[in-house]
Amino acid sequence: MNGHGKSDSLVVSKKSPNKAEGPAAEEMEKRGLAEGNRPKRDKPRTLGRIGLHSALERVGQAAKRERKQQLTALFHHVYNVGRLRKAYAELEREAAPGVDGETWRHYGQALEANLQDLSERLRRGAYRAKPVRRAYIPKADGRRRPLGVPALEDKIVQRAVVEVLSAVYEADFLGFSYGFRPKRSQHQALDALAVGVEKRKVNWVLDADVRSFFDTLEHGWLLKFIEHRIADKRVVRLIQKWLNAGVLEDGERIVSAEGAVQGGSISPLLANIYLHYVLDLWVQQWRRRRARGDVIVVRFADDFVMGFQYRHEAEQFQGELRERFAKFGLELHPEKTRLIQFGRFAAQTRQERGEGKPETFNFLGFTHICGKTRRGWFTVIRQTMKTRFRAKLKEVKQELRRRMHLSIPKQAAYLNAVVRGHAHYYGVPLNYAALVAFRAAIIRRWWRVLNRRSQKGRVQWKRMCRYVNRWLPRPHICHPYPLTRLGVIT
Repeated sequence: MNGHGKSDSLVVSKKSPNKAEGPAAEEMEKRGLAEGNRPKRDKPRTLGRIGLHSALERVGQAAKRERKQQLTALFHHVYNVGRLRKAYAELEREAAPGVDGETWRHYGQALEANLQDLSERLRRGAYRAKPVRRAYIPKADGRRRPLGVPALEDKIVQRAVVEVLSAVYEADFLGFSYGFRPKRSQHQALDALAVGVEKRKVNWVLDADVRSFFDTLEHGWLLKFIEHRIADKRVVRLIQKWLNAGVLEDGERIVSAEGAVQGGSISPLLANIYLHYVLDLWVQQWRRRRARGDVIVVRFADDFVMGFQYRHEAEQFQGELRERFAKFGLELHPEKTRLIQFGRFAAQTRQERGEGKPETFNFLGFTHICGKTRRGWFTVIRQTMKTRFRAKLKEVKQELRRRMHLSIPKQAAYLNAVVRGHAHYYGVPLNYAALVAFRAAIIRRWWRVLNRRSQKGRVQWKRMCRYVNRWLPRPHICHPYPLTRLGVIT
């Protein structure tokens, strides 16, 4: 660490990390202005959301121009009342309150006065972060995932900080990072992975997962990484306040020197910053300097998948990655991290060795399988993960029991939203059979609930079919083939 807050161990490319150097599946480039069009005004005619957006555009432009320089004047964008108002409007209205018990609706009854007071406290340095209330949600494997519920004002300020810092870091983050970034989604990551495996020389896949990432990232390294780009001490102190606020569980406040509580708006951005320096930049340099064959990488938050042409390079990378992670307090999950043979030649090679079908791997809710098109070409088949499938049906079953005595239209409205939402996410090409099976399972569970509402008689199947045809949408594929969509946005 040198005197300017920069880590000597950081590996920074001489070229812009956003420049296209990898496969097209990993690149996301923006179009410039059409010839003859004037750029937008720096100062709009009236103040408002357009002015806020224009201010952040200037921050982003400065970050792109000076990629290796620290940015000093950012805090005034955070305590701007208009930005705080916008952050408040974007919060979930029915979210659970934090330790202060403040709700979105109650805070909004005197919104302008509250935001003016919050802005003034931020400006004077009198703002204090409150501990995060611990909550748990069930996971698909039966365990519980710990989440944090910040106080309402902490949510507002965090969202404002995320908006400002995202304008800076979007100029730095690499193309293969997709998690929790503006204009990026899970399906873009899935498309990039599928196209990368199909179009590049990929024979081995490293399915990696960071063990308890949000609980183990070290605050000291995180602040060094932030100070490497952000020289505005007031913004850094804000982040320190949230990291040091701790967690309130069973009336006891717990403070740790590591970890970022999941649930706050700032946590995903902090995770991306941490992994950008620990993983992304290092991976970019490794495949450029050390690899002889093709290497692809797709990361979504702390879950990432890499494809290699040669097995020995994959094994070498995996060993060096463990050492790299250990330096920064991270660890690959021993059970969820696997190196498997996967790609266009995997089926033939394994058959020759008498090892059966190629193994599969899971990523973002889908099981990825080596398959073939009708014409015999290699393709990546993506099917709904069985654990996610069963977990969702279990959730619907419990919710239907709770809504057992509601009217048919109210039950149907809930199930309609479930089926539509499921198809909207899992409706990818070659996954139609799983959508049909999910809808059929929903129908069976609804029928059982309706039959248990009364002892006088059962709902006849003919009548049930009328309910289904009227209320439940038929499954359909919502997403195009990966190369079709990826070809448009790259």
